[in-house]
Amino acid sequence: MSLGQSLSIALVGLAGHVVNVEVDIADGLPGYTLLGLPDTALIESRDRVRSALVNSGEIWPNKKVIVSLSPAWMHKSGSGFDLPIAIALMVASGVIPSVQSSEIVYLGELALDGRIRSVRGVLPSLIAAYKNGIRIAVVPLANMAEAALMSEMSVIPMEDIKTLLHWLRTGERAQIQELAIEENFEDSSFDFSDVAGQQLGRFAAEVSAVGGHHLLLIGPPGTGKTMIAQRLPGILPPLSREESLEVTALHSIAGGLSIRSPLSTCAPFISPHHTATRVAMVGGGSHHIRPGACSLAHRGVLFIDEAPECGVGVLDSLRQPLESGSITITRSVGSVAYPAQFLLILAANPCPCGMFSGRGRNCTCSSHQVRRYLSKLSGPLMDRIDLKVEVEPLGRVQLMQSELGTSSAIIRKRVISARTMASQRFAHDGWKLNSQIPSRALRTLYQPERKAMSFLHSELDQERISARGLHKIMRIAWSIADLAQHPRPTLEDTERAFSLREGVGM
Repeated sequence: MSLGQSLSIALVGLAGHVVNVEVDIADGLPGYTLLGLPDTALIESRDRVRSALVNSGEIWPNKKVIVSLSPAWMHKSGSGFDLPIAIALMVASGVIPSVQSSEIVYLGELALDGRIRSVRGVLPSLIAAYKNGIRIAVVPLANMAEAALMSEMSVIPMEDIKTLLHWLRTGERAQIQELAIEENFEDSSFDFSDVAGQQLGRFAAEVSAVGGHHLLLIGPPGTGKTMIAQRLPGILPPLSREESLEVTALHSIAGGLSIRSPLSTCAPFISPHHTATRVAMVGGGSHHIRPGACSLAHRGVLFIDEAPECGVGVLDSLRQPLESGSITITRSVGSVAYPAQFLLILAANPCPCGMFSGRGRNCTCSSHQVRRYLSKLSGPLMDRIDLKVEVEPLGRVQLMQSELGTSSAIIRKRVISARTMASQRFAHDGWKLNSQIPSRALRTLYQPERKAMSFLHSELDQERISARGLHKIMRIAWSIADLAQHPRPTLEDTERAFSLREGVGM
């Protein structure tokens, strides 16, 4: 009897667990048994591993082969266990030494010709391996850029299993050009200087970026709602290393690194179509629970155009992650929690035909149709939207101006300066953004100036705002004050916050 072992990682959400892959080769009828709650893709690993080894010049044992993935109680999914199974099989066959394979974590799917294909979730897997004391990892060459972010580990990219087995036998391998890890700030093509006019919309986007306030843009088609939303990530501060690793890990699990660089420090921008389902918005799946759009927008912007056209309950499914900053998905295979701290930007037409505005455009909708159309955005959801801005159509003079507006780089500097001011103010608190200030702290430590509070109390007494609306306006006022470098929100700051909060009649 021969026994071989290797190590791999099983992901449950963003959390990784070390899996001990054991292979036993014993006398008996030739066969292959896989234990440890595998899914369909993992059960099919037998034929992939066999063909990959045989086509790489290795001998498949004509005996009874038992493969065990422990811990046995945990569900295992995906094709990333192909490589560790092949390594454990070679150890059991006596082809490679067992000492090295017990200190290395292996990740990769095998092609029939022996090539090692890329897999999802490499970065969170390496983070889990490092936390469990493993310092060496073998990954597919296609995942090299993502794996290079774990500079604390010795990551060895391999193109095929033949080269890997040669390295395990002799310690020799071809030199692979190392990737230079540099900060990559993307989305330079989307600049706020391209947006003509729309001073109120631009200012609302800047306030939104400073305090993390959710934004609703309402206006006829072609007024620049989508342009403003697309340029918002470019004025957000660059992601820190920890934040970048977290965002890259989420996109790695979802398989979205083909459109986003693993080394990017730009806030993500996710814009699902309005026909997206609730599962696509919040995440899910039957066998493998994947993150949805709200988690992929973590630390960035979730933009939903034509918001009233979304299916029933789709937008309301975002209410819980908007409050908690995370989403927990429960299925028969277990529960998975993903982070979901995103900036929600909604865009909507003012009516079904889109032509309703204060300038008397040719709108064919009745008042009942207008109310019914906007009522598709539920009251509880709208209560969580801090800023509501009407985007008016542009005139000929504004469109023909040759002078460009303020660039995203200049706005980003103002946003960073305002956030720095807020972080200094919250140095001893448990939050970082103005939108996160608790109601109790607003009533005790973070009240605006006396005249500003008198204005808010007057509006509250006249029942123009609710208690929650009062707190929302105070938080927005702090963001406006930080932009103006005011030590405390003034009456003017508070009045502007009031107009941004209550600016659209719903």
